[in-house]
Amino acid sequence: MKYVFKFPDIGEGLDEGIIVEWKVKKGQQVKVGESLVTMETDKVVTDIPSPKDGIIAEMYGKVGETIHVGEALVEIEMEGTASEVAAAEASKSEMVEEEGAGVVGTLEVAGNSAVLSASHEGVATEATQTDTKRKALATPVARAMAKDMGVDINQVKGTGPGGRVMKDDIIKFAQGKSTSTNQKTSISVSSEMETEVVAMSQIRKTIAKNMIASKHNAAHMTIFDEVEISTLDSVRKKYKADFEKRGSKLTYLAFVVKATALALKKFKALNSEMDMENSQMIYKKYYNIGIAVDTEKGLVVPVIKNADTLSIFDISMKIAEFSEKARTATLTLDEMKDGTFTITSYGSIGGKFAVPVINYPQAGILGVGRISQQPVVIDNQLAIGLVLPLSLSVDHRIADGGETARFLNQVMSYLSEPVSLLMD
Repeated sequence: MKYVFKFPDIGEGLDEGIIVEWKVKKGQQVKVGESLVTMETDKVVTDIPSPKDGIIAEMYGKVGETIHVGEALVEIEMEGTASEVAAAEASKSEMVEEEGAGVVGTLEVAGNSAVLSASHEGVATEATQTDTKRKALATPVARAMAKDMGVDINQVKGTGPGGRVMKDDIIKFAQGKSTSTNQKTSISVSSEMETEVVAMSQIRKTIAKNMIASKHNAAHMTIFDEVEISTLDSVRKKYKADFEKRGSKLTYLAFVVKATALALKKFKALNSEMDMENSQMIYKKYYNIGIAVDTEKGLVVPVIKNADTLSIFDISMKIAEFSEKARTATLTLDEMKDGTFTITSYGSIGGKFAVPVINYPQAGILGVGRISQQPVVIDNQLAIGLVLPLSLSVDHRIADGGETARFLNQVMSYLSEPVSLLMD
């Protein structure tokens, strides 16, 4: 029998992905769990495994094409019992082809998770005809054509079977749009004004969405301070070579992560979130520190789980591991969820202070600036010190100014006297 495998809901609120690379070819034998395709989602680049044993009969979508959850990815020719065939036939959508193209998309009924069969998809009520959330029925070929022509396929009225959007529908829609545009007053643009238009990556879309959500939902407050870390620097230099022999790079960030995790145990408000819908606070008794990592595609935030229980060496290993995975786009969803507090270290690039944006719905984010030598007063004597600037943004609805300052003072206390990290 033939089994149509659709892009699954892989969680975390993801509803679409971009095809990065096909791992199989038409006619290839596959087994359960074998990677079919690499997809770039809002948060990670991940492989989609085969749910069945069989032979790849069809592949839907090209590299670079966006596939929504519920749309067909592959068709697998497989052997099965009569009961398996009956179950599969009851659940899969009817297929049609347009000049050899693949399986069409499905029409989801608003407010209902049911999927209409092909024999009913064209029978739209007045409500569904005017529903702006309608997803057009079309083959991957038609979708690609619309994308190339700059046409929103969801606005095109389909004339094919079941209301499917055909190639001619897209061409007519584009011509009509062009005619309408030409009737408007033209605007001349200087030939010297050059632009480059690049499609937004899924990661960049998510960053934009999350930043707006944070600014709209949290009452941001930021405080700045500096801590003298000459003692910490001496400790780091003393053990740096030993860590390298054991396969880890000892950085200042490892100490900051440990100090932050221990400070959060003393100030629970900074390790919480606010549930306005139920009028309650959620105080978390686990301390998972997210580390913002800069990549070519944008910031990603892998999470060091239970950082309060880890040694400096273990934290250093995790930082190195996540940094490499971020650069190679191999982070998993599990490695990027359940964070309770975030640290962003921009000092290695440049800049002393910043106003970090909270990773909502977390209560706070700590920014780590550029370390520099500065004149400091130690025991009433002027000396040259090594100074680390810190910027702490909090949700002022959750943490008051006094508690915020005391939390930051605790973090700085740990960093100025690193031996205290072993005492708590």
